[in-house]
Amino acid sequence: MSDLLVDGLWHGPITDQHIHLDRGNRFLAAVDEFTRCGGTGLMLVHKPGFSSDLPTDRAGYEQVYAETLAMAEDVRRAYGITVGVVLGPHPVAWHHQMESLGLARSTELHLEAVDLALEHIEEGTAHCLGEVGRPHYPVPEEAWSAANEMLLEIMQSAAGAGTSIQLHVEDNGDATYAELAELATKANLPLSRTIRHYAPANVSGDFTHGLACTVSVGSGSVEALCASHASAGAYWGMETDYLDDPRRPGAVLGPKTIPKRTNELCRALLKPENEGGSGMEASEVEELMLNIHSRWPSELYGVEF
Repeated sequence: MSDLLVDGLWHGPITDQHIHLDRGNRFLAAVDEFTRCGGTGLMLVHKPGFSSDLPTDRAGYEQVYAETLAMAEDVRRAYGITVGVVLGPHPVAWHHQMESLGLARSTELHLEAVDLALEHIEEGTAHCLGEVGRPHYPVPEEAWSAANEMLLEIMQSAAGAGTSIQLHVEDNGDATYAELAELATKANLPLSRTIRHYAPANVSGDFTHGLACTVSVGSGSVEALCASHASAGAYWGMETDYLDDPRRPGAVLGPKTIPKRTNELCRALLKPENEGGSGMEASEVEELMLNIHSRWPSELYGVEF
């Protein structure tokens, strides 16, 4: 019997594929909470300073990216866990910057920030482009059209760089996936490396249209994953989208969530079908957990989890 899965408890790798940290807030205390519950790896995503001044030039983005990279190194030194870095300009920042810079300059700056992130990925200091995408709320048609044109160009840049991309998009079910798949195909970006962040827990291929995704594992996610994982069309993983923002404590999930949901999922998959579970063998569950928390993220980001 494997020592990774014992009595429904997972003792193997546990990876949060999308988490933000803030040196001025909980920072290492949040990582401590994650690791004490069994967390072993995370993808640290650049957090834009919406409450402060957003960058207005390339030098400004160099400064805020440097802080994200420094936090990643601090976490590695303090906890010895695997930390990959996701760098990129947030689409909501682009929309906010339109007010002061105008559409043309905010778009130009956004693409400059993408190029800078890709330079870090080429150097190996960062491992994924993101979170990029389009506003998740209604915007005027001109802004929506511009966002999609810009997203196509960003996807083309990611394809040329051979990197994975984490996408921040609206929640419109499989219609969102279908549109993203069409854009990625136009950009020659592999669907398997086109990652929808903050994704619903339906990971079936019919729903995801072949895109990878990181599922927000909130309430009800275990049941949806049990129902859809067998027909998954691409890589999928788990995320909290933890914001490390005390002003929005309930906006997203906390650092303990991924370890907790992983064990809940293991128990549900192991439970006999006549008791409402999936009736999987322990060896099958172990393989799936290793895929979710180690093999698939390692493939997506080029980091060993």
